[in-house]
Amino acid sequence: MLKLIAILIIVVITAILVLARLKPSTFRVERSAIIHASPDKVFAYINDFQKWKAWSAWEKKDVNMKTTYSGPPSGKGAVYEWNGNRNVGSGKLEIVESSAPSTVIIKLDFITPFEGHNQATFTLQPVPEGTKIVWVMDGPMAFIPKVFSLFISMDHMIGKDFEDSLESLKAVAEK
Repeated sequence: MLKLIAILIIVVITAILVLARLKPSTFRVERSAIIHASPDKVFAYINDFQKWKAWSAWEKKDVNMKTTYSGPPSGKGAVYEWNGNRNVGSGKLEIVESSAPSTVIIKLDFITPFEGHNQATFTLQPVPEGTKIVWVMDGPMAFIPKVFSLFISMDHMIGKDFEDSLESLKAVAEK
């Protein structure tokens, strides 16, 4: 009986490892919203990290999070570093491209709870209702995250935070 259980465990572990190896080497999370405000107004909230306190879901997950800002106050070269509880971890954001009022590209370096190096792109388009914003995060998927993704996807892990953040951004930009 023990031999059968050991074989079954080995088969399950092998299957998990094989399935993980077959997963894509990159991930992508995307959310969008319509905000009843001009692209210029929405852009100002994204292009200035100090304004993220008003709308970022992660700011609400740890009200005692320690944040520091460096570089220019907004736009290319602006840097935001954080160190928080287990819900937000620690890391660094840097705006690497800023083209008003249509695009902000951010380099994300997560340190804890898991190391990760990703990119976030905010694209803003004028529409009759105001602004359509599309928020995309993508990056490489190493082997261990691939194993975890068999049980919970990146989209599931952070998609709700994107949605909550966009709802908050909509609320502050529409005031």
